[in-house]
Amino acid sequence: MSLFLASFVLLCAWLLYPLCCSAQMESDTTPPGTCGPRQFLDTEMFQCSQCGEPLVKSPDGMRCICASRRNVTDHAAECSACSSWQSTSLWETTFLDGSFLACNNSCNLTACELLTNAVILNAFSLETRAYDLYAKAKSQNLPKLFYSNTGLPSLSFGTTSKLNFKLVKYDAGGNFLGWEDVTGGTLQLCTDRQKALDAAYSFGTSYQQSCTVQVSNLLRRVPEPIFYEMFLQFSNAEGTWLWPVPVVNPQVQLNSPASLKSHRLRRFFLVDGLSGRQGNLSNQPVSVTLAAGLLLSVDLPTSSPGDQPAFLLTVKYAKQDRTAATQVSFAVSYTWNPGTSQRDTDIALAALGSVAALYAMLKTSSWVRRSRLQNTGFIILVKFFAFLAGALGNAFFMVTLGTGIYWLIVFKGQQSSAVEIMVPPAGSQIENNFIVYLSCAFALKALDLLHLIITQLTISIFLIDWEKPKEKAVFKSTAGGQKATSSVSVWRTFLVANEWNEMQTCRKSNPSLQLFAVLLLLEVVGLKNIASRDLNLDLHPATDAYLAAWSPILRFGIAASLWLAVGIAQVVFFVGLYERFGEDKIHQFVDLCSVSNVSVFILTHRCYGFYIHGRSVHGHADVGMDAMHACLQKEEENLCPRRGLEANSDIQTFEVLLTDRVRQLYDKITQPLMEGPRGERIGVNLHEQRLRSYYTLNRFLSSFLEHAYRDMDYNVKDKSFLERIMDMEFQEPLDVSVLFTDASASFSRTLFYSNELTLLLFDTLLFSVVDLGTQDFVLAAVITFAVQKLVKMLRHELGRRNLAAKTLVDKQFLI
Repeated sequence: MSLFLASFVLLCAWLLYPLCCSAQMESDTTPPGTCGPRQFLDTEMFQCSQCGEPLVKSPDGMRCICASRRNVTDHAAECSACSSWQSTSLWETTFLDGSFLACNNSCNLTACELLTNAVILNAFSLETRAYDLYAKAKSQNLPKLFYSNTGLPSLSFGTTSKLNFKLVKYDAGGNFLGWEDVTGGTLQLCTDRQKALDAAYSFGTSYQQSCTVQVSNLLRRVPEPIFYEMFLQFSNAEGTWLWPVPVVNPQVQLNSPASLKSHRLRRFFLVDGLSGRQGNLSNQPVSVTLAAGLLLSVDLPTSSPGDQPAFLLTVKYAKQDRTAATQVSFAVSYTWNPGTSQRDTDIALAALGSVAALYAMLKTSSWVRRSRLQNTGFIILVKFFAFLAGALGNAFFMVTLGTGIYWLIVFKGQQSSAVEIMVPPAGSQIENNFIVYLSCAFALKALDLLHLIITQLTISIFLIDWEKPKEKAVFKSTAGGQKATSSVSVWRTFLVANEWNEMQTCRKSNPSLQLFAVLLLLEVVGLKNIASRDLNLDLHPATDAYLAAWSPILRFGIAASLWLAVGIAQVVFFVGLYERFGEDKIHQFVDLCSVSNVSVFILTHRCYGFYIHGRSVHGHADVGMDAMHACLQKEEENLCPRRGLEANSDIQTFEVLLTDRVRQLYDKITQPLMEGPRGERIGVNLHEQRLRSYYTLNRFLSSFLEHAYRDMDYNVKDKSFLERIMDMEFQEPLDVSVLFTDASASFSRTLFYSNELTLLLFDTLLFSVVDLGTQDFVLAAVITFAVQKLVKMLRHELGRRNLAAKTLVDKQFLI
């Protein structure tokens, strides 16, 4: 009825001709259209005129005239060109001409509103007849179509502020429908809980809502289009004000000057079931135009407004069949000028990367000094890139962790009275770079862990038995050679090998406890809710509250911080309390070596390694319980020498730097342990050959440590402070090997024990990368736990094989 009433009003207004608009009438041409059958709109007379001839374009090309009014020969071509101006919408055919005449001639406000609505209904182009008529209308009552200046006065919004938007509503006939608050899903075509719908207007909340709806259901909710103009209501010292919110339609086509393109629309609609009607306006539409995507953009800081509108509504329209289902969305995003944050991040990464490259060169130089290999060009490159991977992994991790913690503090820690910055939006350069940096950190740290495991699995280790045999060892002849025999018990060596085998995967933190504590803090305590893209710090939001999308930067910041905090707390407790008052496995192992009269000789490089002096001060350890108790009692009462390698010294652990001559003899003795004669795999006499090599190596190393070889002697000295800090030696031994005192038991670097930082960072990055892809902390914890177990199992099993091969302790005794 409203449409027919509007038609009647327009007709009456056209018949009346008040003088209010007569001064505005000019002879400008305007794009015409057909008022009725065989009629054309004469914009010079501002009325419809009859034409009994074909319509053709006027000489200026801007209107249609009768063919007799122009000397043309090709009427068909002109009529075809003129027909492009004709309206295809039944609603426009019915009301457009009348609304133009009533608005232009009679200054009818309703007709002007209807003409403006007709322009807005053409959501995909302004190159339409409705826009041309609007541009030529001279009524002072004609509503403006664009905003020319949409700045915002200085406003300040806090974390608890609500954006109070107001809407002015008009129906399709141009009638004013009143004001309405933008709450309760007025602009959201998706249905949801009341709190979830209104959360879009909580300042600082990055809102995202999408769903699939039936177009027919939308038509039942909005049978005829309603046109809106949006305003922000705010208060200041001068009173309460309304500030317009401009509208952007990125799909509209307009071949006008650039200055016109920069203007923002004032009006928009959500559902248009009117333009698609055919035959009769009471029929159901064949197609429906709807606002498939609405985006409310807020430009920060609003307290310092610039040329860019502080509030901007972007509406993307789509034309759908009436019976179809379509995807609709509503979002609120916040933008701001990130300033130099990305530049600062790049500078930090470049600086740390340079330090990492320098560190890798120093480590490679140290490796070359300790290995002293010939023709090591390719191997040096491999080692350099291995060291560089670990150092760069640390650099990327520091940058990503710093980025995450920075945004946690800056974004979530803003004062409630002035919010001026938001977390980087999804898809921004800062967030994309962060994801790249995090992925690089994980990949490089995985390579670093692989390099660490390979290095530990290829060490040379030998257990030196100092026990003097009760009978002299002899070699009895057998069918294939000679068999060595000894009266010294091997169980002490087996005991030391077993303890070493158990320590290979020992860590300063408990991985299971680590996962449990992190999940407890994130999921149960609710710290994961801090990672949302809003200013809410509620750890336990209500069930009906809107949950903003996660930010990967904030999510990594809180997860990595908790993981490192729990890990560091475990290490501090383990080193500061548990090892001091409970069990110190490293030093207990050194004590076991002394009690067992067994030393451990380890080579991690060709000429560098570690030595654990386990020679008993009592001269023997293969004794009964009463004799062992008596020996320990003497030590407790200080009735025997100290355990150290040197007299009056308790230092039992050393770093070893050998000469080439010692290493060559070592390789010559140990070669039969791995290969048989002529490089072939050892056959029947493998066991006897290995026994001979074992006894020979045991005798050689014990003699070497007792200074029995004048041409292969060694000195005991302390490292300089700089050498300890840089973990390298500045001088190479030429004629005499060097044993550097090592009170910190650096031999534990061949175990997981002293590589806790590498393992902790790898676990942190693995947990974070899995969560980055799944957005699920529980699943990330499960996968991290499985990978931890797999790495531990592989390291233990392969390390067990290497230990058995190098010490001749059969794997079945390593339990």
